[in-house]
Amino acid sequence: MRWIRCSLAAAAASAALALSGSPAAALERLVLRMPYLGVDFTINLGDGRSVEEVIQSSPDLVDLDRASDGRLLALLKKVFLSPLPIELRGFLEGSTGQPLLEQALKAAAYIVNLEGVPSDTSGSMLTKALIRAYENGQDNLLGFLYQLPGEEASIDLSKLGEAVNRLMANQKDGLELVKVGSASPVSTDFFESLRLATSRREIIRVSVQHREEPLRVLVVKPNGAGNQRLVVISHGLWDDPESFEAWAEVLVANGYVVVLPDHPGSNLNQQRAMLAGDQPPPGPEELRLRPLDVSALLTAVEKGRFLADRDLNTKEVAVVGHSWGATTTLQLAGGSPTDQKLKARCRDPKDSERNISWVLQCSWLSGINKAGVADSRVKTVVAVSPPLRLLFDPDKSLDRADPTRSSRPKILLISGTRDWIVPSGPEAVSPMRDTQAARLGHRLVLVDGGTHFNLRSFRGQAPKAVIGPVLLAWINQQLNVPASPTFEEGRWGHPDRRLVDVSSQL
Repeated sequence: MRWIRCSLAAAAASAALALSGSPAAALERLVLRMPYLGVDFTINLGDGRSVEEVIQSSPDLVDLDRASDGRLLALLKKVFLSPLPIELRGFLEGSTGQPLLEQALKAAAYIVNLEGVPSDTSGSMLTKALIRAYENGQDNLLGFLYQLPGEEASIDLSKLGEAVNRLMANQKDGLELVKVGSASPVSTDFFESLRLATSRREIIRVSVQHREEPLRVLVVKPNGAGNQRLVVISHGLWDDPESFEAWAEVLVANGYVVVLPDHPGSNLNQQRAMLAGDQPPPGPEELRLRPLDVSALLTAVEKGRFLADRDLNTKEVAVVGHSWGATTTLQLAGGSPTDQKLKARCRDPKDSERNISWVLQCSWLSGINKAGVADSRVKTVVAVSPPLRLLFDPDKSLDRADPTRSSRPKILLISGTRDWIVPSGPEAVSPMRDTQAARLGHRLVLVDGGTHFNLRSFRGQAPKAVIGPVLLAWINQQLNVPASPTFEEGRWGHPDRRLVDVSSQL
């Protein structure tokens, strides 16, 4: 029964995302295909208006319900009759035709097939069906299915299996590298210094030319004079600066001033507005605007518009980012965005390296030509879980980043071995291996058991910041901060996770 529950839940999610087309007769059948077992389960939607009637009109389900002593009926009621979130309507109304939604629908359409209706990946038909379900008081999956056009929707569960297997394969390299590599030792002195450190924080607003509204910026700084060095931390998609405040606390405890911009086109507030139907999903233009946010803040500090009392060195700055924020750091470091791989690989649903982050990366295609936004003030970057495989030309990003500079910014990639969103294999290991980037001084650190979200650290959690020590050691070394621990010296491990520099194994 657990397997049936997982299959039905996956089928429901795929149907809700992928069915699209133009108005026609209501959907009559939902077929769950299992080619590996040679079995199809047919749910006859057209013959019933309740879950009980749906089961009675579907011989396969009648047999399964009897074999399960009625537990299947209870399960189907839970799946089909649970209320759909009201935010889903607002999200679809505000997202129809947007690149991010279209890419999500294309990915899901590989699993779900709707017969008798022309393809429409804009989501307009899906939106209209959902609105009709709400208006008819049928705000659940069954009511939604009744409003869909077409004769039959089929969901190939073997393709779900293919996707899961592909994601597991994309983690394999990272897991094997961590297994044979040696974890960095832990420095007890480092954690003692964190316990004694204090800092100050404030929220400010900074006007920038490329945004209509001022940027909200979290500033964290030491109580004392500090080391006159500046670090910028860029958050990921639908996140905010507060999710990374402990990273800032680690750096501030060692003398750095840290600014964390809140990117308005792709932050947590934007997600809330999108779910309410007030804004569309982030568009391709946000790929260019995010690095401009960082550059604008550096210019504002240079001109004394804020932090003027700190006498900060803005000629050599470190930038740290997570997820989309990590992609932003690579752009600032001179990574060369290109449409070559986006055009070639986004079309292939069976690409062996396809992963969840490709939905986002493929949505950037129309904005790619304006996304080369390097900043010569960025001396080094730390890119944590960056979507990068499709976006960058390896020969002009990790390998030959911005050859016009006198020295290339050094890049530290950090990836978790259990990251399902941006798996380490295609998005970190392969780019480093393909370009032999380690010979240029770039490094790749893998976090054993790290996921896409458990590397973040919030306010007051500096000792729990798993990648805090390695962030500090890397930036100290690249910015030549005297009398400070460096990456090459080691001892930047953490007691909660094994951190392994796998660069020499690639």
